[in-house]
Amino acid sequence: MPNPIHDPAYALFREMLTNARLTSGMLQSTIAEKLGKNQSFISKYERGERRLDLPEFLDIAEALEIDVIDFIKRYKDELRKLRRR
Repeated sequence: MPNPIHDPAYALFREMLTNARLTSGMLQSTIAEKLGKNQSFISKYERGERRLDLPEFLDIAEALEIDVIDFIKRYKDELRKLRRR
């Protein structure tokens, strides 16, 4: 079993979260400031150097002003497509 941080499903999650930030027009430093974290916190999860837990994800979603339920639905749809390949 691959290391969970390198799992394709987690890579998809990271990619979607990064795209949400980019779509919002926010810099890593902007999100970090909203969270009271260092910019490196954002960089590390976006690059796959650290995993996010659920409370962290929820905080990030709030900072990005994204709908968590919609994000998860889109994630599940994309994950199905990924697994069909």
